[in-house]
Amino acid sequence: MWTEDGTGNWDGAGIECRSRKEVGPIASAALTTDAAMKSHYRRLVLSLVAAILCSCGGGGQPSDGPGFPVTTWHYDNARTGVNANETTLNLTNVNPNTFGKLYDLPADGAVVGQVLYLPNISIPGKGKHNVVYAATMHDSVYAFDAESNTGANANPLWQVSLLPSGATPVPMTVQGCSGVTAWTEVGIVATPVIDSATGTIYVVAKTYENGKTVFRLHALDVTTGSEKFGGPVQIKATYTLNGHTDTFNPLAETNRPALLLTNGHVYLAFGSNGCNYYGDQGWVISYNASTLAQEGVFNAEPGKALAAIWMKGGGLSADSASNIYGETAEGNFTPGTNFGSSVFRLAQSGNSLQVTDWFTPWNQAYLSQNDLDLNGVVLLLPDQPGSHPHLALAAGKEGTVYVLDRDNMGKHCTSCTAGDTQIVQELQQVAKQTGCLVYWNGMVYTTGTGYPIMGWALSDGILSSTPVVQTPAQAGGHSPIITSAGTANGILWQINSTNLTAYNATTLVQLYATSQTNGRDTLPSMPHFAQLMIVNGKLYIGTNSGVTVLGLL
Repeated sequence: MWTEDGTGNWDGAGIECRSRKEVGPIASAALTTDAAMKSHYRRLVLSLVAAILCSCGGGGQPSDGPGFPVTTWHYDNARTGVNANETTLNLTNVNPNTFGKLYDLPADGAVVGQVLYLPNISIPGKGKHNVVYAATMHDSVYAFDAESNTGANANPLWQVSLLPSGATPVPMTVQGCSGVTAWTEVGIVATPVIDSATGTIYVVAKTYENGKTVFRLHALDVTTGSEKFGGPVQIKATYTLNGHTDTFNPLAETNRPALLLTNGHVYLAFGSNGCNYYGDQGWVISYNASTLAQEGVFNAEPGKALAAIWMKGGGLSADSASNIYGETAEGNFTPGTNFGSSVFRLAQSGNSLQVTDWFTPWNQAYLSQNDLDLNGVVLLLPDQPGSHPHLALAAGKEGTVYVLDRDNMGKHCTSCTAGDTQIVQELQQVAKQTGCLVYWNGMVYTTGTGYPIMGWALSDGILSSTPVVQTPAQAGGHSPIITSAGTANGILWQINSTNLTAYNATTLVQLYATSQTNGRDTLPSMPHFAQLMIVNGKLYIGTNSGVTVLGLL
């Protein structure tokens, strides 16, 4: 099986070969990402090579199950939110009569991050399975069979606790902010990331030990859950600028953003525990994926507080050159030094992280004074025609969508009084408290809280000034995903309050809602900013008691 490493390169090392019939769809899995667009022809060649290897017996035996892996939050490092390989669910069969709740996968705590998926994994003593991976706030990681919960699959394929002897998850009396997050304990919050080439899942766990909070980065074997690379490693960091040194404070921080894997490094981001009790700062820390050695630190607000990086649980983004993008919450702003309410771009330079560009809105002071975080994920678009081929989209609580040139992000306009004239485009206050933006088939979607879900057409690198399709007002707030078979059968999936809804992505006509099923599909209580994932005809939702699975009835 050939898989993408997150940078636009395809690597078959150590991965099972697949049949000629199955390799083709996998090779087109991520054509919506910038990296994939640039390396399209290279991947086609690799697909043919893979097919030849399979037919000749090289690289292992052809496997016999679904082959599209989900190794990172929102399917790709561009964070498009699209699984364009979904051939089971379509516009016809996603309706209250034929689609609904199948079963629950119980776990020992809330599953806040998105679940991940690998096909055809050989579990010692249990054979080959398609596997769903989930991590809990009780500091456990689970591997479940992805296809059923009966018979031999009634129990997890494996489960590991990341709690050292005598440790517990962090109690809310220590963490604080339970009134904001409604969490009951804090353990693993962020979506893990998988390196399918090495069979490793990376997870960050927060624990409470001897009266102190501790973060550790774990690298686990996807077949057993056992630790790899001499791990885990305790997360510690300092950042020095202009003679002042800041020290990473685990008590003040929460690892909410999904982990990012690119260019042989795992990137972790941290920010507020939810209500800023302890002087949090926004941190990005880089680790070598093979050795777990720390190889770079960035502090968004040295010498100050706030400027958290939390992004509604979404992940840092990365382009084909492994430039890293993120957003910060309210905080202090000093051009080029303190990045409150800003979008930043980082680059790995040897064993350090360097700020290579940034954007700060003209009304940064107003945003920070009114708790209007830039709290979304930076969405990277595929290459566009025109004078700005490399675009990034950002948004925050205010609901303004910023269209940025990744080659010149615009920094800060000191003379602007009503908008940011130095950037490509700005749609002001169109989707307040939106979930993270998603992109499919020439359309960008916003999902503001109490706003319609809106589709904005993208043409020659410019968004339409008004939405071309929209729903009635929705509860919104959560981050949607889209499934399709290429450019056909596009479905947008969104959690609206306690209700799961599905819409035709082209027209935004509603197809399904759990509320339409007379209680049959009632979902368990869900955590703050619950995450969705769909693969091979099944939808997985993290809940406060495990994972709920929906699919064709």
